[in-house]
Amino acid sequence: MAAFTAADVKALREKTGAGMMDAKKALEGANGDIEAAVDALRAKGLATAQKKSSRTAAEGLVGVAVEATRGVAVEVNSETDFVAKNDKFQDFVRKTTQVALNASNDDVEALKASAYPDGGTVADKLTDNVATIGENQQVRRMKSVSVTNGVIVPYMHNAVAPDLGKIGVLVALESEGDAAKLEELGKKLAMHIAAAFPQALTAEGLDPAVIERERAIAKEKAAESGKPENVQEKMVEGAIAKYAKENALLSQIFVMDNKTPIAQVVEQAAKDIGAKVELVDYVRFQLGEGIEKEEADFAAEVAAAVAG
Repeated sequence: MAAFTAADVKALREKTGAGMMDAKKALEGANGDIEAAVDALRAKGLATAQKKSSRTAAEGLVGVAVEATRGVAVEVNSETDFVAKNDKFQDFVRKTTQVALNASNDDVEALKASAYPDGGTVADKLTDNVATIGENQQVRRMKSVSVTNGVIVPYMHNAVAPDLGKIGVLVALESEGDAAKLEELGKKLAMHIAAAFPQALTAEGLDPAVIERERAIAKEKAAESGKPENVQEKMVEGAIAKYAKENALLSQIFVMDNKTPIAQVVEQAAKDIGAKVELVDYVRFQLGEGIEKEEADFAAEVAAAVAG
């Protein structure tokens, strides 16, 4: 029997845009490993780059909170979207996010051990929620940002309630300029971040493991071109430079005008504000990001089994 199912082929096609037979062959060559199959398809030019906002199956809510020059984002997962609409669950996410504002670091275990406003700890309240709502829930992650002088601007894309939703963003702007103008700039940058999904603030901050994966794909593509080795090396470096430019926030092209790098957007805003402005950090939490949930497709499983 094949090491993959019809459902895997479907998932690979949705993830890459590749044709049915190309997806099937890629999975055969990768012995059913979907991520390896994605890389193989990309190397052959048969797939678009992996979608940045990959299918995020986990449910729950992202909460954001800001107080003075500090802000925090927290993700709490549930099993179903139904629970995410529950007032009790929303209240828990909101209050837990407020507790996180006073945390000394981004340690989720420490957050769960912190005092909860209604008594006990965050973990105690979480346990109580699981028992009363009847569904597993987890505080998954948190990240805080701060500035010495300036503003922290929150943004919630498609909010389901104030400061609660599925894509939460925080923008940290260091500046002594007018707060209202900084807030306006921060809101525009936050909307860009929600849409463009940067992987790091700068190219230097990109995950080395991801860069090496991109390099391996670029090398395979270059090798298949049949061009001289020195040309292949330039092709690889060019591909890596392009990836870095497209995934580092400061070099991304601003989605609102589709031509200006974010670094220049900030520079121009500083001139308009009349004070130095530095984009020092950001947070982008998308609900369920990086979590894959198995989707049962009984008909596809049976079809795959019959096909052998």
